[in-house]
Parts: sequence; structure tokens; C-alpha cells
Amino acid sequence: MPRLTMKAALAVTFLFSAMTTAVNSAEIVSFPKKDWSWQGVFGTHDRSQLQRGLQAYRSVCAACHGLKFIAFRDLMDLGYSAAEIKAFAKTIEVTNEEPNDEGEIFKRPARAADYFPDPFPNKQAARAANNGAYPPDLSLVVESRVGGADYLHALLTGYTDPPKGLKLGDGMYYNKAYPGHQIAMPAPIMDGSVEYADGTKPTVNQIATDVTAFLAWASEPNMEARKSMGIKVMLFLFAFLFVLIALKRRTWSNVH
Repeated sequence: MPRLTMKAALAVTFLFSAMTTAVNSAEIVSFPKKDWSWQGVFGTHDRSQLQRGLQAYRSVCAACHGLKFIAFRDLMDLGYSAAEIKAFAKTIEVTNEEPNDEGEIFKRPARAADYFPDPFPNKQAARAANNGAYPPDLSLVVESRVGGADYLHALLTGYTDPPKGLKLGDGMYYNKAYPGHQIAMPAPIMDGSVEYADGTKPTVNQIATDVTAFLAWASEPNMEARKSMGIKVMLFLFAFLFVLIALKRRTWSNVH
């Protein structure tokens, strides 16, 4: 019995030591919180910002990162007309799901009902083109990352020279917002990386802000409709509550 107790104690001690080491070695990365337009109960997206964000995504992100859960027709929510979306989709090639008469799978201009294509045919090709790292799809990146939009903006603007004495791994870059600070993706944004159609000055911060807003919309494109429905439901419930109170008073008014 004492021998079993000793083994159990050693096991607990080892587990606690391992957990403590892991906690101590994991650095908590902090990043500034921004005031985004869509936050809060009544928050909404800035359509001009979303359109700039789409343009930034196409210019600096689409070559490596897909957007597989967003269809071209969804862009109507950004303020584009059906004709504009049709014209935009035609500039992008997608792989046809059905073979042609010769049994060959072929590429064609996208239609409004198509989804944004993945830039690589498979994960192996994506890793081969990116020094072994797999570029994640960005459809849900804001919702799936701790810190959401704040983290993504900090990541895009967090590239700096490494501190003295820190040796980066092969093919790695220093980013102060990334956990561990070594990231396989090179800085995707520089001043002037995008030529905005509306004339906005394309600084690193501006581009990062716009593309983050666009990807926040992509992660939850029904956010505004959900908020609107929630407000309507709350107003209905309050009105219904007042009706119930009036009925209760009327029903019990003659009861003594």
C-alpha cells in the first residue's frame, strides 16, 4: 500500500511539474483592442470599408489564402449590384464540378453562384509553395482565433526586426503578435500594396484595418440581420409584456 501511494505521489508530482513547465514556457501575447464599427448591439459594417477590404484581400491575400465559404453573390451585402458581381466573378477562374463532353475537368470564368476558389489544388501543393506551411482558409479566421479582429489586425501590423540575440528558424519571420513570435508567413502588407479605387491612402495600418473588417464580415455575414432580428424580438417581447400586464390588471380589477 505505501508503495502504491509513493507511485501515485510521484505521478502527480511529475504531472504538476510538466503542466507548470508548459504554462511558464507559453508566453501570453497581448495586443491593442480597436474600436470596430460592428461591435455592440447596434454596431454595423461600414460598406466602403468592406469594399476596400475585399480589394485588399484580392491584392495581398488571395494568392495564398482561400475564402471557400463565401459565394460571389454574397458580395451584394457589401453594396455591389448584381451586374457588378457578375462582372467581378468573370475575372476569376474556377474549376467546373462536372466534366465536359470529353470527360475532362476544366476551368471557366466564375459565376455569381460560385464560391471563392482555393488558390491551390490540394494541401500538398499549398505546403510546397509556402516552405512547408499550410496557409489557412480565411472564411472563419476572425471567429476562430482568440482575440478575433484585434488579433488579426495586430498580426498583420506586427512584423518587426527580431530582438538582438534571437535567431529565427529557417524561413521564419518575426512577428510580435504571433504566439512564439516566429511565423512562416512573410509580411503580406506594405505601404502602397493596394491601389484603392476610392483614393484612400493605402498605409499598412489602413490596409490591415480594411482587410480585417472584410474578414470579420466573411466570418459572420449574417451578423447585421441577426442583430436586427434580435432587436425586433426584444421590442415584441416588451410590447407583449405590457399587454399581459394590462390584461392582468383588467382581469383582477374586480376581485377584492
